[in-house]
Amino acid sequence: MSELPTPSDELIERLRDPDTVGDAFQQVIRMYGEPLYRQIRRMVQSHEDADDLLQNTFLKAWQSIENFRGEARLSTWLYKIAINEAITHLARERKRLNLSLDDQESALAAQIEADPDIDGDRLALQLRKAVASLPEKQRLVFNMKYYDEMKYEDMSQILGTSVGALKASYHLAVKKIEQFFSNFD
Repeated sequence: MSELPTPSDELIERLRDPDTVGDAFQQVIRMYGEPLYRQIRRMVQSHEDADDLLQNTFLKAWQSIENFRGEARLSTWLYKIAINEAITHLARERKRLNLSLDDQESALAAQIEADPDIDGDRLALQLRKAVASLPEKQRLVFNMKYYDEMKYEDMSQILGTSVGALKASYHLAVKKIEQFFSNFD
């Protein structure tokens, strides 16, 4: 997926109209459900957790749809909610399990290994494990750039980080993934 869907001006207007907001929001769910699920799933690894977090994302978006003014793109706003939900979930799980960040990265790698939804592609499995071993911020930036082919400017709006810092995070993530694979040679 290279770009998130772009809602029409008409859809944005329908979201702002109390008489049409319900139907318009259903269209938003259809448009963004799959890409947001993929982003969340890459962060949390578990289908059940990702599904719950996607529901939470849309619930929060619905509860605050009247606050969406269009200063940011709808996709940016939704991504920001989804990523915040996933980050909050990861922090809550880390605290619940009394894990350090390093321990959580190891736990994510173990979850990937045990995931029944993983196909048999060994290289894809190793890449997922390499990405899971990255620090949280680098993992997030790598996923958004590599898998979603998101522009740095869009990531900057979503994450509230400068384009330069995002480029540096992505570069470091790529170097760490290259190092991860060089250990298998």
